[in-house]
Amino acid sequence: MIIKNFPSGPLSVNCYFVGDELTKKAFILDPGGYNTELERFVKDNAYSVEYIVLTHGHSDHIGGVKAFQEAFHAKIVAHKDEQSLLNDAANNYSVQVYGKPIAFEADLYVDDTKTLDVGMMKLHFIHTPGHSPGGMNILVDNHLFSGDSLFFESIGRTDFPYSSFDDLSKSIHEKLFCLPEDTIVHPGHMGETTIGHEKKCNPFV
Repeated sequence: MIIKNFPSGPLSVNCYFVGDELTKKAFILDPGGYNTELERFVKDNAYSVEYIVLTHGHSDHIGGVKAFQEAFHAKIVAHKDEQSLLNDAANNYSVQVYGKPIAFEADLYVDDTKTLDVGMMKLHFIHTPGHSPGGMNILVDNHLFSGDSLFFESIGRTDFPYSSFDDLSKSIHEKLFCLPEDTIVHPGHMGETTIGHEKKCNPFV
């Protein structure tokens, strides 16, 4: 498995490319904007991007979805409780961030009971409400893509409508901190960390 980060969009969200080097199947995660380097990497290395996976529907994480969907002919994956943010520009703040409304439907809505195979990789979806109602983490082997739930010694904002500090804290304690401590966390902003480090050093939870 190969993981590469292509910060994208006006807020430089961590947009991850995750590929299976054997089958050349891949997915991208949280494209905050269109990124020519990412598209060039995919084409130069002959990968087939099957899915665009969203940890949540806030505008800074979805600005490049439509462009990459057209470029890669990929399906959009999101948690079923995030539909109201993806469908409504007023809820996802796209006008404030991009100066224009962005709204769309996912092709596949998932929950904790679903898994998704991409090549030899298996994606496990972990519902982590708090930053948004349908926020989710994606676990692939010992790599956790945490979106805006868990950061390096920090957590996602909970001052938005539909956000809740209590819900986010519960999600982190009950669903993330039970993972092995050597699980590598790839957040939506800032650098990577581990579950073990956050259990010991995160002052917010």
